[in-house]
Amino acid sequence: MSTSETPSPGQSILNVPLRRRLADIFAGTWDLGFTSFGGPPVHFLIFHRRFVESYRWIAEETYQELFAICQALPGPASTKLGYCICLTYAGFLPAILQFLLWCLPGAIGMYAVAHAVNQIPDTLPALAYAFLTGLNAAVVGLIAVSAFVLSEKAITDHLSRLIIVGTACAGLLYSALWYFPVLMLMGGLLTLVWDEWKIRTSNIQLPLDETLEGLAPDLDHEEGTFSEGHSRGLNGATLFMGEAMEIPSKETEEVYYGSPRLGLALIILFLLSFLSVVIIRIIVPNPPMEYKLFSNLYLAGTIIFGGGPVVIPLLNKYIVSEGWVSSRDFFIGLAIIQSFPGPNFNFAVFLSALAAKSSSLPPVVLAFIGAFGMYSPGMVLATGFSSVWDTIRQIEVVGFFLRGVNAGAVGLVWTAVYRLWQTGYMKVGVPEGSSLGENPWWVVTAAVAFGGNRWFRVPPPMVIALGGCMGMMRWPLSEARQ
Repeated sequence: MSTSETPSPGQSILNVPLRRRLADIFAGTWDLGFTSFGGPPVHFLIFHRRFVESYRWIAEETYQELFAICQALPGPASTKLGYCICLTYAGFLPAILQFLLWCLPGAIGMYAVAHAVNQIPDTLPALAYAFLTGLNAAVVGLIAVSAFVLSEKAITDHLSRLIIVGTACAGLLYSALWYFPVLMLMGGLLTLVWDEWKIRTSNIQLPLDETLEGLAPDLDHEEGTFSEGHSRGLNGATLFMGEAMEIPSKETEEVYYGSPRLGLALIILFLLSFLSVVIIRIIVPNPPMEYKLFSNLYLAGTIIFGGGPVVIPLLNKYIVSEGWVSSRDFFIGLAIIQSFPGPNFNFAVFLSALAAKSSSLPPVVLAFIGAFGMYSPGMVLATGFSSVWDTIRQIEVVGFFLRGVNAGAVGLVWTAVYRLWQTGYMKVGVPEGSSLGENPWWVVTAAVAFGGNRWFRVPPPMVIALGGCMGMMRWPLSEARQ
């Protein structure tokens, strides 16, 4: 089945030969590793537009489920989502191909950037800082677009709206590694309790006409069915005013979830490997630098929830605090990775290559060790849980729980907008970055990026390039004032 055809939503291609499935995945995803700028929140939107709306590889319902699962598991959020979409559509080996096509362009690019950073002087020209700040401001605008669109998809009732707002506000007030997964868990528990209570009390109902009036703008009153944009539960059921209304599905969805036994084995394997890494760190007082780098990044990939924006402070602690990379080089790399295509976890490639100065191994070997340590926990867990998901998804309360987890994850996308806003302004002598709000020019740059992509459909690569140009336009103005 070619991507040029129009399959039914969620129609798997597992019944076609492997060579054809590999070709289909290659044709549909080869360019994403080169063109998907803006970080995980933007990637979610790109995947939805391509795989759900355009290619129709999976249905909207499956996308929402996979999005919630990938956010609830540690590791690179957008990388897991793209991988799981291809896994459900075409099987394991095609999903591996998609993973490589997705990661390698950015990884190779960040390795080259690490080599270049090793050659630059201690202080960069003011023009370079202006260019990097323009890139950061454009990225913030793109992430705000993604947060807006994902919020529209995740809001199914007043409770999900409150969870998004509450999680976003809570994420602004405090930041810790354990905090973000707890917020998503709380969102899931809220919807679980609420939906269960509404079902148990569904015997007390208002007349249907009164129930619908003013409360469901997406509901077709004449047909009695929800419009295309309204989210449904796991089995075609929509909770509305306490009633689980069975909506006949227009399409029969074929989804591949893999072997449950294999999935369970992968989950157990991950737990054993995690315990092994922790035990070795405890019993070996002075491990080699190479193992310490691997274990630091492996633990980071295990305890990071929410993807790229969350990984930055932890890598600062695990890499810069060890003395392997300078603070200046860290923040130069941070500005560049925000405007690089592909996953933000490729930042580990950049940092590991720079850390080679403290090792006898070549930089390319350290870069591979770092990437393997960062990516492997999340990808193994994603494969494992995808394989057992077909069993888990039959449990009704899982759908109730994931509805809140999904809303909480979207709220944290708004938090990511704020976090990047607060560190996006690169200035000489301020290596840690400062708020874009310090200068109206960067506010305008972010607003132009938002409007260009949201209202005029300017592609993200062009938005990023425009941000860099606006940054360089700002430099002569600042120089003229001095």
